[in-house]
This record gives sequence, C-alpha cells and structure tokens, in this order.
Amino acid sequence: MTWASWCCWTKWRDSGESERKLVSNLPYEGLKPKNQPNRRYAGNAIKTTKYSFWSFIPMNLFEQFHRWANLYFVGIAALNFVPAVNAFQPQVALIPICIILSLTAIKDAWEDFRRYQSDRQLNGRTCLIYSRSQRSFVERRWKDVRVGDFVRVLSNEIIPADILLLHTSDPNGVCHMETANLDGETNLKQRKVVPGFSSTNSQFEPLNFSSIVICEKPNDNLNHFNGFLEEDRRKTGFGIENLLLRGCTVRNTADASGIVVYAGHETKSMLNNNRLRYKRSKLEKKMNTEVLFCVLLLICMCLIVAVGHAIWLQTFSSVPMYFIPNSDGTFTSAVLSGVFMFLTMIILLQVMIPISLYLSIELVKIGQVFFITQDVDLYDEETDTRVQCRALNITEDLGQIQYIFSDKTGTLTENKMVFRRCTIMGTEFPHEENAMRLAFLAGEMDTDEEVIYQQNRRPPLFSLEEAQDGPEGANAHLPGHSSLHRSRVTTGAPSSRAFSSPLETEVVPDHTLVQLMEQEEAKPYLDFFLAMAICNTVVVSTETARRQRANERRNSSISWSPLECLEVLFGRGTCFQRLSMSLKNITHKRGSLSEPIHMDATDSPIYDVPTFSGSMEGPNEGNNSPSNCRAATGRVQTGSSSVAPEEVCYEAQSPDEAALVHAAKAYGFTLLERTPDHVTVRLPSGKVLEFKVLDVLTFDSIRRRMSIIVRHPRSKEIIMYTKGADAGIMERLQNTFEDRRRVASQSRDIAIKTQTDLDMYAKDGLRTLCFAKKVVSEQAYMAWQVKRQEAMSSISRKEELLMDTADDMENNLTLLGATGIEDRLQENVPETIQALREAGIQVWVLTGDKLETAVNIAYSCKLLDQNDLVFTFNMENKGVCKTMLNGILQELLRNGSLEREASIGLVIDGRTLSLLLDDDLQMQFVQLCTHCRSVLCCRATPLQKSRVVTLLRRRLKVMTLAIGDGANDVNMIQAADVGVGISGQEGMQAVMASDFAISRFKHLKKLLLVHGHWCYTRLANMIIYFFYKNVAYVNLLFWYQFFCGFSGTAMIDYWFMIFFNLIFTSSPPIMFGIMDREVSAYMLLQLPELYKRGQHAGGYRRSTFWIAILDAFYQSLVCFFVPYWTYAGSDIDIFTLGIPMNTVSLFTIILHLAIEIKSWTVVHWVIMVGSVIVYFVVSLVFSALCVSCNPPSDPYWLVQEQVADPMFYLVCILTTVVALLPRYTLHALRGTLVPSNHLKARQKDQLPPHHRDRWLREYRSLKELCASFPSMSSSTVPQDTTQSPSTPTAQLSSRTGV
Repeated sequence: MTWASWCCWTKWRDSGESERKLVSNLPYEGLKPKNQPNRRYAGNAIKTTKYSFWSFIPMNLFEQFHRWANLYFVGIAALNFVPAVNAFQPQVALIPICIILSLTAIKDAWEDFRRYQSDRQLNGRTCLIYSRSQRSFVERRWKDVRVGDFVRVLSNEIIPADILLLHTSDPNGVCHMETANLDGETNLKQRKVVPGFSSTNSQFEPLNFSSIVICEKPNDNLNHFNGFLEEDRRKTGFGIENLLLRGCTVRNTADASGIVVYAGHETKSMLNNNRLRYKRSKLEKKMNTEVLFCVLLLICMCLIVAVGHAIWLQTFSSVPMYFIPNSDGTFTSAVLSGVFMFLTMIILLQVMIPISLYLSIELVKIGQVFFITQDVDLYDEETDTRVQCRALNITEDLGQIQYIFSDKTGTLTENKMVFRRCTIMGTEFPHEENAMRLAFLAGEMDTDEEVIYQQNRRPPLFSLEEAQDGPEGANAHLPGHSSLHRSRVTTGAPSSRAFSSPLETEVVPDHTLVQLMEQEEAKPYLDFFLAMAICNTVVVSTETARRQRANERRNSSISWSPLECLEVLFGRGTCFQRLSMSLKNITHKRGSLSEPIHMDATDSPIYDVPTFSGSMEGPNEGNNSPSNCRAATGRVQTGSSSVAPEEVCYEAQSPDEAALVHAAKAYGFTLLERTPDHVTVRLPSGKVLEFKVLDVLTFDSIRRRMSIIVRHPRSKEIIMYTKGADAGIMERLQNTFEDRRRVASQSRDIAIKTQTDLDMYAKDGLRTLCFAKKVVSEQAYMAWQVKRQEAMSSISRKEELLMDTADDMENNLTLLGATGIEDRLQENVPETIQALREAGIQVWVLTGDKLETAVNIAYSCKLLDQNDLVFTFNMENKGVCKTMLNGILQELLRNGSLEREASIGLVIDGRTLSLLLDDDLQMQFVQLCTHCRSVLCCRATPLQKSRVVTLLRRRLKVMTLAIGDGANDVNMIQAADVGVGISGQEGMQAVMASDFAISRFKHLKKLLLVHGHWCYTRLANMIIYFFYKNVAYVNLLFWYQFFCGFSGTAMIDYWFMIFFNLIFTSSPPIMFGIMDREVSAYMLLQLPELYKRGQHAGGYRRSTFWIAILDAFYQSLVCFFVPYWTYAGSDIDIFTLGIPMNTVSLFTIILHLAIEIKSWTVVHWVIMVGSVIVYFVVSLVFSALCVSCNPPSDPYWLVQEQVADPMFYLVCILTTVVALLPRYTLHALRGTLVPSNHLKARQKDQLPPHHRDRWLREYRSLKELCASFPSMSSSTVPQDTTQSPSTPTAQLSSRTGV
C-alpha cells in the first residue's frame, strides 16, 4: 500500500467517527488480534515506499504512461507491428521508448529503495513497552508499538508514537520536548502530565490504569489536540500540552511514560509528512503548446505524403511489376494506400516529437540545482547552511518573477529582539546607556573612532582567565589577540540555542529607573518587571541539562569590549546604589569609549547577594559555555537560608519573550524556575518569591495577548498579569477611553501618556508590547474556573469556549506600562530591495506589525522613499474605503504625469485590507496596485497574506514569489508560484513548505538575478534547440519522399536514425542547458535591468520558436539537396546517399549549437568534439560489423567507402557552410547593428577590470541622474541614441530608453 493510498484509506475509515475511544491493551495481552479492543487503529510500522518487489514494473509503467508523450511513442511502436503500415523492423521501433522508460524506471527504483532503507531503519529502532507478563517495561521495536500500549521514553530518546503523558520523573509532572525534527525549532516545548497523574509518591503502575481515553480522530494540526479521560463518569480534560509527538526528542527529563493514542501513519508528524508538491513551471506549460504545434506539423507533413502517394499511384495506367499484391491476389486501392501511407509516415517521422526532451529537461534541472546549491555566495557561515532546492522542476521560474511578497519580521529583519526602552506608569525611560552598548556591538562606530580606540587600548582590568571557563581563556593574552577589541563577527556568532546572542541577552539598566525602584513607592515598577518575568512561556533549564546541537560551533578567540567589562563589574555589585553610582561614572566621567576605567581591586569583592547578575556577566560566560547559558550565580539570601548557586538557561518560543525575560533579569527580577504549578522569581533584594500558577491563557492571533493567573505568595491575592499588542490591551482597560467620568484622572493620564510613548516607539521602528494586571476576587475566580473546566473538557467547541472564558477574564485591566523592542534589519536588505526593483520586480511587504512600526522599517529598507507619494488606507468603513479608492484611481487616470513624476507607495492596514479583498472592491484594488511601486500591508493575518498573493497572481497573470520565515507565512508561500523559506529563528515550518530555502534575505538577489536568469535562459534556449534539432533531422526523410514516390522509404539506416537522437546529439544540448552562461554573475548583479527579459518571456517567445522551425526547414533543404545534386546521375545506392546527408546534418546541428553557446569551457569542447568522434567511431564499427542487419539492403562497409572519397569531405564542408550561413549572418548583423543589452554587457565584461568598473560607475551615475529628473529622461533620449557605442549612455538603459 502506497503512502497516498494509506492516507486515503485512513480518511475513509475514520470519516464515520467524530472521536476516538481507546483503552489499555494490558488486560488483553496475549489474545489474538481479532480480540484486541484497539485493533481498528493503525500500527506503528510505517511504509513510505511506492512499490513492492512484485508491483514495481506494473505500477511504474502505469505512472509513466500518465505522461502523454510516453503513450504516444508506445502507440507508434505498436503501430509499427502492423504489416500494412510498418516503416521498419518492429523490434527496432521499440528501442527508443524502451530506453527512455528503462532510465526513468531505474531512477524511480533507486529513489524508492532509499525510502525502503529509511523505513526499515526507522521501524527497527528500539523503545520500552510495558509488558503485563513481565510487569516491567521491556525493549521492543518501534513497529511493535500499538495504540493502547504504555511506552516509556528516556532522556535524549526520540518519541516513537503520539503518547498521552501520564508520568514523568520530574516532581512537578513536567517533560521537556525538543521539536527540531518536526518543525525545526530548537527551543524546548513544555509538556505536562494529565491532571491527576502527577503524583510522585508512588511509582507509576500501568496495570492500575482503568480509564477510557476519548480524543479527537487523527489530524495534521500540530498545535491542536482535545480529549478527556473518563472513569466512573468523571471526566478529566487534556490538550496539546499533554501530548508527546512522534519524532520529537525528550530533553531535561530522565524518563516520561504514557499511553499511545496515535501510531504510525496516524501520528501528527506522519500526517504532516507531505511529499514535495509537484509544480509545473511556466516554461513547461509553454513547451507543451509547442509540442502540440509539432504534432500539427507532423500531421500536415504526413497528409502531404499520403496525398502525394495516392496521386502517384493514380499516374500508372497499369500496375507495375514491382508492386506486391495482397494474399488474395488483389491490389490495394490508391485511396486506401494513401491512408496506410499516412500511418507509415507517422511512424517514420515520429522523431518530430522529441522523445528525449522530457528526460533531458529533468537532467538539466538536476544540474542547475547542483550548481545553485554549490554557490558559496549563498552559503551562510554563521548558521552553516546553504541554499536548498526542494522543488526540482521550477528552477527556470526564478528567472521570470514579477512580484515578490515578503514578510517583515525574521525575513527583512534579524528576528533578534533587542530591548531598547520602556514606559512605566506614564514615565518613559530611554535606556541611553543600553543604546550606546547596542550601537557598539552592532559596529556602528565610525572608522576614526575605532582607530583611536585600538591605539589607546590598555591592559584589562583583571585577568580574563578568572572569568573564563575552559582552555579558550588562555588565548586571550596571546600575541595577536586583543583583550578589549570585540570583533564584529563574534557579535553575531551562532548559538546552540535560539535567541541567546549577547546582543539579545545583555541589557544595561536605565539609571533613572534604578533610582526610582529604590524608593518605597516603587510597587508599580515592581509589578511591571514581575509581569515581564512571569507572563511568558519561557522554559528554565539548568547547566546540568546540556543539549548537543548539530550546528553548534564555538569561537576559539575571545575578546571583550569595555562595556562588557563594565557589565562584569556591575554584576559584582551589591545593590541598586552601586549600580546607579557606576552608571553615573560612565555617563559623566568617561569622555569616549576609548577611556579606560580605573578601579581599585577592593571594588570588586564577591558578595552574597548578586544584584542584577545574570545579564551582566562577560561574553564567554554565556556565549561560549557548552550550553550557552546565561548564569544567575552567587548565593541568594532568602531570610536566613541560602540557595546554592545554579546556572539557568532560558528556552523561549519567541524572541520577544526572550528579550523581555533578559531585560527583567537585568533589573534583578530573575526567573529561576517554571513548572505547571508555580513560577519562581528572585527579586533585586535577593529574596525569592514562588507564585502559584492557577491558569495560563495562552496567546493567539485573535486576542493578540496572553495572561497568567497566579496567587501572590505574600498577600495571597489572585493576580492576573497580561501582556499583548497595544490594540489587544488598551481596549481591555477600565474603559479608559470610553467613559472618562468613571475613571480616575490618574489612570486616564497614564493610558494617554503610554499611548503617546507607544506611537513614538512605533515611529522609531520598535515592536511594542503592553503590560497590565488585574486583581481577581476569590468568588469571581471560582465562578470563572467552573466555566473554564467545562471548556477544557469539551471536544467539539473547545477553542471557541476557551476563547469566551479568556474574554470574560481579560477585562477591566490596570495598565502597568509598555516596552519597545528593536528588530534590526538584516545585512544588505536595502541594497537587495533596490536591486530587485531595478530588475523590474514589484516588492510587497505583508506583516502583522502595527502600521507605524512597519512604515518606519519600510523607509529603512528603502521599500518606501522620502520622495514617494504614499497613500495610506486606514479605515473601517467600506463606503469611505471605496470612495477613496475611486478618487485616487480617477486622479491617476486624469493626471498621467503624476505617476511619471513621483513613485507611488501604498500603505494598507489589516482592517482595510479585509475590505479591499471583498469581491466588489478587488478590481479597483488590483488596478491601483498596478500604479504603485511599493505596497505595504500591516496587521495582516496569515489568511489575508495568502489571499493577496492569490488575487494578484490570478487577476494580473503574473509570476509571484513569496518569502517568509515563520509558520504564519506558510499559506502565503504555498499560494505563490515560487515559495522561498528563510531558515531563521522561528523554526523550519516555512522552509518545509517552500520550494527554495535560503538563510538570508540578501541571498534572494543572487538567487533571482543570477541563477534565475541563467536557469531560465539556458532552459529556454535548450528547448528551442531541441525542437530545431528534431525538425531539421526529420525533414531529411520528408524531402526524400518527393523522389521515391512518397513510398515511406528512408535513405538513412534505421539504426543510425535511432542513434542520432539517443547517442550522437543527446549530450550537447544537456551540457548547453546546464553550463551555458550568457552574462557573468558580476555583470548580472551590477546591471539588474538584464533580468527583465525573463519577465516578458524574452528568451522563449512564440516568434523565436517559429524562427527556429523555419531555420530547421531551410537547413534540412540544404543538407538534403546539396548531397543529392552532388551525387545526381551516379550509381550509388540510397544508403550511400544517406551517409553524407546524415553526416552533414550532424555537423550542421552541432555547429548550430556552437553559434548559440555564449561561453566556452573545456567541458563544451570535450562534449562537442566528442559527439563527432563518437559518431564516426560508431558508424565505422557498425558499417564493418553489420553484414545482414537490414536485409536485403545492408550498409556493410559503406561508411568506409565514403570516408575514403574526397568528395565526401567537400560535400560536408560546403553543405555545412551554406546551411549555417544565414544564421551566422543574422547573429553578426544583429550584434553589430542592434546589439541587445545582454550582448553589450557581455562585451563590457570582456574589458579590463578597471575599464569595466569605470563604465559601470558612469552608467549608474547617469541612471541616477535620469531617475532624479524623470522629465529629462525622455528629452535626452534622441541625443543619447546618437552617441558613440563606447560611451556608457549608449550601452544600457532600461529607464531612459538609451
């Protein structure tokens, strides 16, 4: 059973059930399978192969015959077995199609055999399954696991099936799971034991399990799982947080046990294991049309021969003696003979349809993919990743992209969130010292300042060996190593854990805020940082639970910056006063970063209370430790007891949460532990608070917020801390903006000031989050908890009910403050967008960020320009939206010069976007977008992103590319013609759904402008050449019919006809499609305008196809009639006449390709010359050995006789020259009189480098000048066109028409 049929069968089988009910297998151990209660459910053995040993041949042939070309050639071969119409030996006709089918079958067999080996290895893995007879967990293979079995998974082991978690070794009932094998995310996911099974007083005993498990039927949603345990009519609900997923790895937990609910192909990981989507490229669709044209041309030629044969037969007054009668002694009529001749000619001219074209295209694309993946410029050293080509059949589409739809966070930006500033209770704290540190780490210092700094550096304050772990510290003072200079490369060094670089984890506190926190009335500030520390899903692990990463790399040379040394010193302080005084010294005493810090040795003792430790340690303590942990060291005072020092590591599911937790840690609010039942935080005073967790309202894209409900350990109050987007928090405040009379003026002022600060943060391009709290009474919480439990136990409407309960609780909030987090642009993003725009590609950005933040980033990355005319759509009324839309369109149509004088940008809010996507506004929206240079969509949901891509692709009939890095971009990536995923900080969901995967946005520039251009040009030229080659060769047989009574006779031996396409001329076009290079990569990157030809199908036009066909007809005429007239009147036989025709045709076709090749390499010479040598060797051997291959006319020794005749060489030379003269002349005239931009670029690339670069600078200067004065461009065109070809203005210009 194949993987597809298995999925179909599973869906059919489960279609009748709305839920799954299972029980333990232990009471039924040893019974026959038919007596097992869970027998209806799939086993754990997987089978992803397509074929079995016996079904391979029939199934593979069935799949190959889905391709019409294969059916066509099989039909032709079968037709040749009919005696009345056969053109040559029936067995010979089977050879070409058999070779093609065999090669494809070998490829499919090898791929399926590799799948078989993978399945066998996976099914043979071992795991622990509980046995009733042995009363313990015993070792079994994965394929033996069944639904209802109890399985134990040890630390660092892979989970064999989807298991409902019932017990862990953790006293808090927690199991940590790494999902890197499933979704690529490196951070840990926390799973909890089903409520009621977390007791650690006794060992877990599966035999005592008597509950019935009722859950939803198998589905592919990795983030959704509902069900409940039923025992004695008592229901205990569970969800995705209680499910261990197959393929994930248990981490930081000694062992975890549970009952299997889904196995094998029904597990969520296997249901998500979709095969690579098959996409047909735009070029392939066009090619199929040309194949139909060739079929029509073939039919016309066969009709001509059939009619000619019938007419020729009617010219005889009596039956010639050489006509062979039928078995009954009669002769076939002329009309019926014409019909038979039509079928005979179909067989004879079958090569008109290129049988090897499809296989050649597959080989060419494999070669193109190989060179793309081997490009060192597309390799990211930081992440040790290269470009991935996941869809092998659309490489040429990369050269035809017209619209790019990009995500912002993680795609244009680093997705490395850096805490920048915050506002608390209406007071804004800019964190200037932290901004100074970030500027230094980002390498934003001027070159002169760096030189001065390096010249004035002094010995370090203390030996780095004291602060370093491992042998790396010894290298710090070796010659050639700087103790203070921090390399820019090390600041972005990869981490074994997501969101843990020094740029993200180290924060310098604001000294004003530190002083305010010392005061007695600082409770609001404490609440703000407590909310930052505990209102998240960050997992805390310890140094002892190290995880090995496949991509972990360690830097051998460690160097510290002065600010990092300061942070180490700050970490050894004792209280807020010490930190405040040190910060004042930095601000007032230091004139520049180059001044050293003088400090007595007694100023840095080791204190019992490490205030602000954890974010203040040196770089090698965190970034170079094996697990890359950020330490909270020292002894913590909790009354009279001390807590032993421990190393804590933070595992965040999003970079925002990581930045906030480290910012809270910088102010002394250190998150020490998180379990399902409690959260432990150390305060700046050193005291430890353990909050009991009552409930967690997780984040979702609809509410846009999350909340945690805890019981305060001191006041015993029930407090809910909430964080989220400003739109999700401000609307839930105590009606602050609705009824001002009911709210205190202080709360209203705080909300207004906070909103003002949020707007300022957004304009600065910062990501904003608001924090709020609410004190809940015991009665209100108990009543709400009842509704919550009912929602948790539901299966059908669980999400809706949970959403309602969250809305009931999250109201009447008290605003605490907000944060501004910076997400920096990736390297070379503005240059990449500018180059793509010059290439004629429209760039859209679809993001979920708020409008002000997105607009700021758009200007930073040059998506929008200060001189652009920007229209902003931010409205909720559909009528207003329609009026504005129509007004702008009318103004653009009325004032045509408006679009020429200024570039138009469009900014759309998410609410307005939903209006524009309605059916009655789609047409106007698309029409407006065609006038815009850039479009920015803010607050867009994943569904809206995919709808925008689909709308533009279908309405405008354009080639689209979508690029993103997260799960929210998957819909958009799959909706586009080409999907590109970025393997960034948010896992691999986007990569797994994409056609191509890169690690940086800047790589998109070379992927499209260079490799896309090459792949499209190469493949287009190869396909055109293939059609030309086949038509030129087949026409030799067609012209001969005029001299043989249209009898279907061939003057070329049948074996030579077969060898011609399969051996003699098969390698050159494949080499041409893989290695030809019209323009160098350097020139393509410097002149993005050259990309535009692919957008308009410049390399593969219908006119290009017909010109090639006409040229093939001309060359075939020359290759036939020159040898025919040469040997006219002689006594040579037809095979002797066919040998020079066959040879001349080979020379002409090979040299025709030589004219088309733009760049010659050794490989080109070897294959081209090798094809000619192979032809003569095979011909001579075949002619010498073929004594009776084709009776009665055998080509024995005919080639040797021709080779010995000087006339043969004269005919070959003369015919080849005459045949290729028109094409060569056309190329010469076109290159001299009307050279294309690509030819000019190739000519300039051949100049000395300094001349070439000077020309490029002059050309860019002229282009920028013309772009600055659009009205001047058109007026200067006539003058520019008369300039000398050597001037840059006469060479290339797509904008000015030069």
